[in-house]
Amino acid sequence: MTTDKLEVKFGQVRIFHNILIAELNEGLLFTSENNKELLAIGKEVFKGKDYGYISFRKNSYAVDPIVYRESAQAQNLKAIAVVSENELIRLNAHKVERQFYKTQNSFEVFDNLDQAINWIQFEI
Repeated sequence: MTTDKLEVKFGQVRIFHNILIAELNEGLLFTSENNKELLAIGKEVFKGKDYGYISFRKNSYAVDPIVYRESAQAQNLKAIAVVSENELIRLNAHKVERQFYKTQNSFEVFDNLDQAINWIQFEI
């Protein structure tokens, strides 16, 4: 997989075709400010074209719930996936985070990155 990498203060972001893949730092509180930076990257990179976002959760961190509402309102962000090998993280994402998104089909949870990439490519 060929990707461009961006280092941001809260982790790293990879760009793969029409997908932003974010791997956030251990112990972080992911805030609205952080999310606005990610959404700005998506806007700049994809220039109004539809794209997907993958939260690649290798590390443990907390998310301010306001982030979900902001992401759900982004016009060209069409699909969001959470990837984690941790069953508890996947269950929480499925039960809690999914509630904030436009349609049930715009948010999905996976245990590996390849599945998430394939799903987003199909959804967009």
